[in-house]
Formats: sequence, structure tokens, C-alpha cells
Amino acid sequence: MNTSAIHEWRMNDFLISTDKEKLDIPAVHHYLTRSKWAKGIDIETVTVSVANSLNFGLYRHETQIGFARMVTDHATFAYLCDVYVLEEHQGEGLGRWLMESIHRHPVFEKLRTIVLFTTTAPWLYEKFGYQPVNQQNYTWSISRPDIYSQKVE
Repeated sequence: MNTSAIHEWRMNDFLISTDKEKLDIPAVHHYLTRSKWAKGIDIETVTVSVANSLNFGLYRHETQIGFARMVTDHATFAYLCDVYVLEEHQGEGLGRWLMESIHRHPVFEKLRTIVLFTTTAPWLYEKFGYQPVNQQNYTWSISRPDIYSQKVE
């Protein structure tokens, strides 16, 4: 199975694609820099993160209106992050469709562990089997949520 092949899903006027060439990096950056989780992120960091991830662009006609990416080894583990649908397209079922498409991807089907860190839309992720990790001494992390807003001297 070729897990690096481009995969696409269509619904009416909408497209989800893993084709990096279709991505509008400035649009992704614009959303992320005003998000809760990546406020102030620079475009170079967005560009590098996209280059090293399995990306899912959500488009209406040719315009990017959503995004998600998986940081993965393509065999056992993935970190699902930067999931969004632009506000003017929320409530149309596109977030659910984006998640369905991610779950249908051949890489996702092979993974033993998928993690997601979020404070938004837990109701959406629960529908797909995600559960909070509250087991003591199980999940450990180093978290620097303000890293993009700190100036490096």
C-alpha cells in the first residue's frame, strides 16, 4: 500500500486533499496565528511543519477553508493537530467530514496510537473515538504554549 500517494475526497463543491501542492500556506498561517493554540506562530514554522506532516487541506472550489495535519511515522503513531474549518463554514458538517476523511486515510488505519490535544470541539472528537487521557503517570509532555509569542534574542 502506497501511503505517500495523494488521497482526495469530494462532496458537492468541497474537496479534501493530501496534496501539499494545493495548500495555501499563507492562509493556514493566517488562521493559525490567530488561533488559541498557535497564536503568533511565524510563517517559516508553519511551512516547516507542513513539509514534515501528512496534511489534509479542505477547499471550496479552489479556496482553502480548512486544514488538519498529522505528524506521524506512518506505521504506529500520529499526533493530529492544527484542525480547523473557517468560521464562516462551521456548522455545515465540514469538520466532521474532515475527520472522517482523516480516519479513512490508509496511514490512519494502520496506527496504534493517535493523540490530539484540544480545548475546542471535544464533542466532535468523541464521536470518532477520542477519549481524554486522565490515567496517572501515563501521558507525559513538555508544553510551551507561549513559545510563538516569546521573542528570541
